[in-house]
Amino acid sequence: MAGLGARVWVVPGGRIPFPSSGDEPEFTSFDQLCVLNTGDEPAALEITVYYEDREPVGPYPVRIGARRVRHVRLNDLVDPEAIVLGRRFGCVVRSPVPVVVQFLRQDTRLPGAVGMTGTMAFPTDLP
Repeated sequence: MAGLGARVWVVPGGRIPFPSSGDEPEFTSFDQLCVLNTGDEPAALEITVYYEDREPVGPYPVRIGARRVRHVRLNDLVDPEAIVLGRRFGCVVRSPVPVVVQFLRQDTRLPGAVGMTGTMAFPTDLP
């Protein structure tokens, strides 16, 4: 079965909140990509991160199995380098097979408070 979704996704509004005030890992602030692969082939994603004032970083390789979902904390991406906390960024997710990408943020900067927001990434199959 062909998978649902697109091969290229754009998230323009990243910024991992910093510092966090909660216990790790449950209450650490994060930006996260939720990736759904409904197809019969695994997806070997490449994520490239773009900043306001420096060259893009990446690709960060991430694998999603066939007919699986995976939640990828952008805080955990460290190779080729860690994403800068508290700094505005955007990212482009490329996949050899169609996938669906959602963006989620957890903000725990204020003691005793947790803010969460989520949105769909922008799908495009342009090069």
